[in-house]
Amino acid sequence: MATVQQVLDRKGQEVWSIHPRHSVYDAIQKMAEKNIGSLVVLEDDQIVGILTERHYARYVILEGRSSLETPVRDIMVAPVVCVRLDRTIEECMAIMTEKRIRHLPVVDEKRLVGLVSIGDLVKSTIAHQEFTIEQLIHYIQG
Repeated sequence: MATVQQVLDRKGQEVWSIHPRHSVYDAIQKMAEKNIGSLVVLEDDQIVGILTERHYARYVILEGRSSLETPVRDIMVAPVVCVRLDRTIEECMAIMTEKRIRHLPVVDEKRLVGLVSIGDLVKSTIAHQEFTIEQLIHYIQG
């Protein structure tokens, strides 16, 4: 099975982040601009949390808070579950299922190097299965 490194090699390692003191409005605006569903919260290049659209809905909208006045630190999730580059897609899917999360920051020696989503992992799994099927068809027809 493929590793996180292989997934990042295909999708790229760009990760969008925000500082914990910024407003939730700033975070949601950035997510909308980048067409993404989460931001890693960084302070001094260290991962201190993660913020997703789900957190916004639950901890700002449903609680009647102001997006402009609420800092990211008040609704972000911490500590953050992270994975290394050598983890397999199967291991990541198991982690996501167990923890009920959809995004995993990827670290290399405690440095943020990427982010994988459940969608990235499913896409990679499907590509692997299609390749295997193609190889079997060639073998059978061979």
